[in-house]
Amino acid sequence: MRLSTLFLRTLREDPNEAEVNSHKLLLRAGYIRRAGAGLYTWLPLGLAVKAKIEKVIREEMANAGAQEVFFPALLPREPFEATNRWTEYGDNLFRLQDRKKTDYLLAPTHEEMFTLLVKDLYGSYKDLPVALYQIQNKYRDEARPRAGLLRGREFVMKDAYSFDVTDEGLKAAYQAQRDAYERIFTRLGVDYVIVKADAGAMGGSASEEFLSPSPIGEDTFVRSPGGYAANVEAVATVVPPAIAIEGQPAAQVIATPAASNIKRVVQFATDNVQRADGEPWTAAHTLKNNVMALVSPEGKRELVVFGLPGDREVDAKRAEAAFSPNEVEQANEEDFAKHPELIKGYIGPVKDGKALLGLEGSSKIRYLLDPRVVEGSAWISGANESEKHIFDLVKGRDFNADGIVDIAEVREGDQAPDGSGELQLARGIEIGHVFQLGRKYAEALGLQVLDENGKLVTVTMGSYGIGVTRLVAVLAEANHDDKGLIWPSAVSPADVYVVAAGKDDVVYETAEKLAAEIVATGRTVILDDRLKVSPGVKFGDAELVGVPQIIIVGKGLEQGEVDLWDRRTGERRAVPLQSALQELN
Repeated sequence: MRLSTLFLRTLREDPNEAEVNSHKLLLRAGYIRRAGAGLYTWLPLGLAVKAKIEKVIREEMANAGAQEVFFPALLPREPFEATNRWTEYGDNLFRLQDRKKTDYLLAPTHEEMFTLLVKDLYGSYKDLPVALYQIQNKYRDEARPRAGLLRGREFVMKDAYSFDVTDEGLKAAYQAQRDAYERIFTRLGVDYVIVKADAGAMGGSASEEFLSPSPIGEDTFVRSPGGYAANVEAVATVVPPAIAIEGQPAAQVIATPAASNIKRVVQFATDNVQRADGEPWTAAHTLKNNVMALVSPEGKRELVVFGLPGDREVDAKRAEAAFSPNEVEQANEEDFAKHPELIKGYIGPVKDGKALLGLEGSSKIRYLLDPRVVEGSAWISGANESEKHIFDLVKGRDFNADGIVDIAEVREGDQAPDGSGELQLARGIEIGHVFQLGRKYAEALGLQVLDENGKLVTVTMGSYGIGVTRLVAVLAEANHDDKGLIWPSAVSPADVYVVAAGKDDVVYETAEKLAAEIVATGRTVILDDRLKVSPGVKFGDAELVGVPQIIIVGKGLEQGEVDLWDRRTGERRAVPLQSALQELN
């Protein structure tokens, strides 16, 4: 690739719309250009990196026994109606009609199409197992596309699916894909962790995410010293033991003037009420009741009240996972107007000594509790009267609930659910996800085969995805300095970057010859052969573009030397021209 003819313009300044380093550098170095919100045009250098990632993926998919297919991105509505995802996807789906007013969508994913393809061609247990994959564009109408390639409206994914007759077969296929993912990310030079994940709307019996640790990651995950790892949506709270109810003080309603938030309630209790055990009051002794609205994909709105210890907050992602496919919002003024029994700032499960919320409540609103609210635990909670709270309100004696939901925030120092120590929080970028889907999609679309006894059985499936274009951004985010990109060798757009830095013809002739010799060894070269461009600009572009090995043909040529520059270490040294290739090796 000659820079004199390569379709490339580098930028000296960061583009205004770029937020994170990968976005800034990929734009500045001429790998991508913005086409619209969450939409990017791929330029020659960007396509070269993407192609190398896809090559590694294809090799390891073949090693795992998967075969490549390719579906259209424009899909009919009917298969998504059969699985209810035409509705469940809500506003995230790009919907359109053809000239005959027939409904179509731009594929956000392809489970339905893979399932129907196997159903169309296979009908016997003898045909299975089979694993298929594609590398294809996906489309999701992100409300807030951001961070360049990390969250866009159009992106490239590798999605693979396994089809088996038995659950044991599914487990084997899942392990084969999981192993392939580890090989892929290792070969690409991506730092990753594998965490337990919530299956969410995808369903299935097992789900794991591959995350690349990064301070800009949108996913929070936890790790323990003993090896537990999970994203926050999948962390199960360690439930404290139940407490004996007998002998506990009776609940009492106490006037709490102007105590409409947790901080003021704790201060009032500290100033006016002595705890039976003599310990100081804290927010953890209060039962906070959040009123939330669940909005279904069809637009139906349902209120739920969630009770949790007052020192915790609701985690939005955990709530979304728990109530999927509903969206979760805070209740608004109109919601409260429809339920005057709920007094803002003083909401509780009991009013006038009788259940207001929960199994025996009259509110008709579901009352859900955090797992920490165990039988026999005593709380301060709202009395559903302005400026009044109930003290010593005991779970199982004074109030009950319609269910338990684990959506409170996970905090640093919480105990790992497997007993392996205290949790540490970190952030990461999702780069892959593997699911044991089971029979959800096969049942919805009628994918059955005849077993050994001639009986129809439903096929079980696995789903395995890798964000291809996201990996470009992840690698850029993790491999750069203040001068530019520094690609891992496996994905660099070229193996070697040769700079002709001088005005004499001999410099350009030598650079051309050297580049040709490198190409003859089977490696790819970017040659900066631009005339009337200063060495300083050329060096700046070499640093920005990010090829890890650079050869500079310049002033040293008078002494029969060229410079080898390793962007990974920063080392730059002069070597004899005759031994440049050997030194490069």
